[in-house]
Amino acid sequence: MDGDQLHDIIAGHQGRKGALLPMLHAIQHEFGCIDAKAEAEVAKALNLSRAEVHGVVSFYHDFTPAPDPRPMIELCRAEACKARGVEAIAPAAEAAAGERVNLKTVYCLGLCATGPNARVGDTLHSRLDEAALLSLVQSA
Repeated sequence: MDGDQLHDIIAGHQGRKGALLPMLHAIQHEFGCIDAKAEAEVAKALNLSRAEVHGVVSFYHDFTPAPDPRPMIELCRAEACKARGVEAIAPAAEAAAGERVNLKTVYCLGLCATGPNARVGDTLHSRLDEAALLSLVQSA
């Protein structure tokens, strides 16, 4: 983890009201994880204990202590997507993903009327059927 980049991210959020979560999201996005060094630096900058920061990091599933080099597909499994059939197409995607692709369950991507939905990077995919979801997994 590059110390200068970390300090730039922290400085960019420091002094803002409610800076902790936006700061952690920016660190996770930039480095792919929030390690112990980052937790300590954030705690120091926000005058929090490391335990307080670690509690937040460990509570939210978006934050990871080490980067995952695998491509990630976020598959919505919230109630609206369940009602539109995600549970019927998920097993085939899980089998195709195996250990090569991180098929991560999320709850709501904000496209409830057009589910089942998935996100790859910043791109949202909606109205997925099994073939379309398998195509996403295979192209990841």
